[in-house]
Amino acid sequence: MKISTTLSILPGSSSSLWTTVHSVGTFNVACSFAALWAFVKVLRALRWRLKTTQLRGPPRSSIVYGVSNDLVSSTDTAAMYERWADEYGVVYMIPSVLGQTKIVLCDPKAIAHFYARETWTYVQTPLASVFLEGFIGRGLLWAHGESHRRQRKALTPAFSNAAIRKLTTVFYDSAYKVKGAWDTSIESSKDGNAVIEVQNCLDTIGIAGFSHDFGSLDGKHATVTEVFDTFGNDSQASAVNKVFILLAEVFPTIVKIPTKRTILTKKLGVTMSEISNKLLIRSRQEKGANINEAEEENPFIYVTTTVKAEGQDAELRLSEEEVVAQVRGDYSSDEFQANVMQMKVLLVAGYETTSVSLTYSWNHQWALIELSRHLDVQTRLREELLAFGADPTYDQLKANLPFLDAVVHEILRLHPPISEFVRLAAADDVIPLGEPVRTASGKMTDSISVAKGSLITISAGAINRSFSIWGPDAKEFKPDRWLTEGGISGRPRKSKTVLSVLVKNFMFEMRDGPDTQLEIARGILPRPRVVGEDGTGVPLRVRRYE
Repeated sequence: MKISTTLSILPGSSSSLWTTVHSVGTFNVACSFAALWAFVKVLRALRWRLKTTQLRGPPRSSIVYGVSNDLVSSTDTAAMYERWADEYGVVYMIPSVLGQTKIVLCDPKAIAHFYARETWTYVQTPLASVFLEGFIGRGLLWAHGESHRRQRKALTPAFSNAAIRKLTTVFYDSAYKVKGAWDTSIESSKDGNAVIEVQNCLDTIGIAGFSHDFGSLDGKHATVTEVFDTFGNDSQASAVNKVFILLAEVFPTIVKIPTKRTILTKKLGVTMSEISNKLLIRSRQEKGANINEAEEENPFIYVTTTVKAEGQDAELRLSEEEVVAQVRGDYSSDEFQANVMQMKVLLVAGYETTSVSLTYSWNHQWALIELSRHLDVQTRLREELLAFGADPTYDQLKANLPFLDAVVHEILRLHPPISEFVRLAAADDVIPLGEPVRTASGKMTDSISVAKGSLITISAGAINRSFSIWGPDAKEFKPDRWLTEGGISGRPRKSKTVLSVLVKNFMFEMRDGPDTQLEIARGILPRPRVVGEDGTGVPLRVRRYE
């Protein structure tokens, strides 16, 4: 009572005491949570160390970033991975951001094992999940485990040989549209040739996969093109983005901070959502009108199949969110999984994809760049195409043009659109090795144990140029390597349709000669450009073949 009376006669004393007590309580709670978080982290680290085979690897070059900053800053990360593989073996560890460690797989047997368990044992990292969900939604690329299996099975009909066969005419139509635009440019030139930037192929993707003409070949402005062109052009912004990306490996929510990059990404997501919604509304209307005959002839199989999946049985049915994500995501995503499958070393993995992508543009650009650098290969390819005569059918592209097939595969080998990627182990695993490796303790082992929570990295760029896999000419552009027995998988036929038309009708050279130095501009997807020039893309000198 005395205390109460005393406090009551001191102005503000009661509220001050309560504030102090409340502050102390909040502080204690915060300290408790911090201690618990640290304790859990320590336990996980101890478990990881006990359950994971400790491997050799490069020393940490930065206390904060490990070697991650070196990789992000490098213009040739594949060469760094190759060098480490030569020094430490076919699997090794690299120090990453804020004490993290990544296991790098360069062994074919280990990679085959990895792919056999992809989306189940090995899933998207928290950073990739946050980015993909915000960028394209909870579609096939975001999903893992049972959700991935269900979505993939529901969408499989859109990527069957029969479905893709229907698209051949669409790709040819777009190829001849490109030819017409280039003919006009050459006709208006004074010396019978024109310098052309060949990067933009959005129309074919939009028309074939989604019945949406972006109009890029007609000179129309497309928001999608604008966003992709903007990424990688601002070096100052790129330096800031690099820090954000590195720290986001540990704190994924960083990618939600409204930087210039995230604002552009959101803008792209909104644009794709608008396109998706229009396509879905139209496809649902067609479905409701029972346009069976038109549906049978409809080449725009991706949207059609996706909408059909809405009404399938309970096991395969896609939710509306998943449907929108398929239309958004597989338009905007890269086709790196299909391209990785072209690699000799990864064929055993049986890894397929269900994406139609901007890699389409990447593949054609690098094909024309390499043909411009190697005029003998360009001439040989043109002779094969001219000798064949008319435009080949879908099946003929697969079976009757071996050198075209070889050229496309060699492009995919040397220039994979995604040169490396990281996955998270969702469960403990044992990965077999085709070649024994020396551990950190000095022992030799033919398998490694991987604990739940481990980060696994695969560098497609390094694997595709490995001397041990491809021989002494691994870094050279040599399509003939694919003409040996078992060398061809015959998959990327949509790349062949456009290439066959362009090479038959045009001759290509590098604008500044075959020794022009190129570099990779980093963005949502990597894109080539001439060293010292702004923007992205490689202008080529084009003239008619007559």
